Amino acid sequence: MELNKRIDVIDYLRGFALLGIILVNIGPLLSAKTPAPHSLDASYWRFLYLLVEGRFYTIFTFLFGVGFYIFITRANAKGKNGYVLFLRRIAVLFLFGLIHVQFHPGEALTVYAACGLILLPFYKINKAVNLIIGIGLLVIIGISAIKILMVIPVMLLGIAAGQFGLFEVVSKRIKQVAVFTVIMFGLSAIGLLYQYQYAPVLSEGVLFGREASRFIDLGITIGPIVSAFYTGLLVLLLQIQIIQKLLSPLKSYGRMALTNYLLQTMFIYLAGYTFNLFGRVSYIETLYICLAIYVIQMTFSVIWLRFFQYGPLEWIWRAITYMKLPPMRRRTKAPGA
Repeated sequence: MELNKRIDVIDYLRGFALLGIILVNIGPLLSAKTPAPHSLDASYWRFLYLLVEGRFYTIFTFLFGVGFYIFITRANAKGKNGYVLFLRRIAVLFLFGLIHVQFHPGEALTVYAACGLILLPFYKINKAVNLIIGIGLLVIIGISAIKILMVIPVMLLGIAAGQFGLFEVVSKRIKQVAVFTVIMFGLSAIGLLYQYQYAPVLSEGVLFGREASRFIDLGITIGPIVSAFYTGLLVLLLQIQIIQKLLSPLKSYGRMALTNYLLQTMFIYLAGYTFNLFGRVSYIETLYICLAIYVIQMTFSVIWLRFFQYGPLEWIWRAITYMKLPPMRRRTKAPGA
């Protein structure tokens, strides 16, 4: 493993995960109106809970596990105490989360910090054991449809993926990735068709009644399978040079994942207060707001990273973790170099 080289596919996947996370978060934050029966709004709500809710959050969680392993491994390889640095890193993440949760009760950072602490002993456990435990727990908790508890097995699977060096060798294992993606597509299709049978018609305008709860619970159960399909598909698409170039803003978006995750909440509230949207916005209108936020954040991320090595909050996070100020500006080559 190269000690300082970023793994681009992870940045792309982080950016992709952020695209879906905001689509789900914005509705509750703006207290979006209950969709009218048989409306476009109702269709979009069903779309969210079929194809988005729990799918992108799972990818984000999995990647946190991958990053967990890579961070400690690289720190140790540089002669530093990776465990101490990681503990400091998640302590800072927890503080970010404590601030964020005041505005966004469903935020993920405090949960990630707590789960990172719980899973720290698994760093030294055999990769095959971690894989088996992760899959076993995921199946058990998935059947129970307890979303918050699924963070543990998904993150553990991310640690196992890091141990296997999955993303370092992914470009050399495209055939295996393709087979995996096809299998996940088949399982996802079966699961989604089954879940769709329980899609509420919202005839009484109720979002979270008994009928809707069954639909949502099934979505939680099959979520990791759909997430795995999305991940495999994006990895395959990134092997095509023109698609990789077209999606390059997504890489910048993912490199500044902490900054952009927190800014999503800020932009949602900014839109809500500026246009008096709380309790008045429809679900389909939240999509339009998200599209505007995508453009703003991706543009900001691309421009920022042309001049700086880290996102604003990533720089703070790194500075406190290492207890020294890292260089912020990008190094420019000397003329003629």
